[in-house]
Amino acid sequence: MGKTTIMVVDDSPFASKQIKDIVEENGYEVIGYAKNGEEGIKMYEELHPDIVILDIIMPGIDGIETAQVLMKEDPNVTIMMLSSLCDSGTLEEVRSIGVKYLIPKPWEDDVLLATLEMLKKQREERLADKK
Repeated sequence: MGKTTIMVVDDSPFASKQIKDIVEENGYEVIGYAKNGEEGIKMYEELHPDIVILDIIMPGIDGIETAQVLMKEDPNVTIMMLSSLCDSGTLEEVRSIGVKYLIPKPWEDDVLLATLEMLKKQREERLADKK
């Protein structure tokens, strides 16, 4: 298996660059960067990354709506959400659409990486089950 591929959807170029730097130092490959939900959905269809890192608060359609569209289009999509607003309401909303991982912004690198590892393992197990 090659590197696990990641697409970042975040309206902050600064945050996206930080994520890219951290994950690429740790053996992942960022293959796409979208600055909003609409762009993210289109890019996902083209690139089919292994994992999507998705910011919740964005102009246009937010991360929650973006996640819902992606999950409808591809039931196997693997998503990790990021949000500077991590109250219980946000968490409930994220869980209610079926996304298990929400990381607060600003994130801690080790938390981000540990979460990606978990997602990667779960994804590999899911794909192995299908064979």
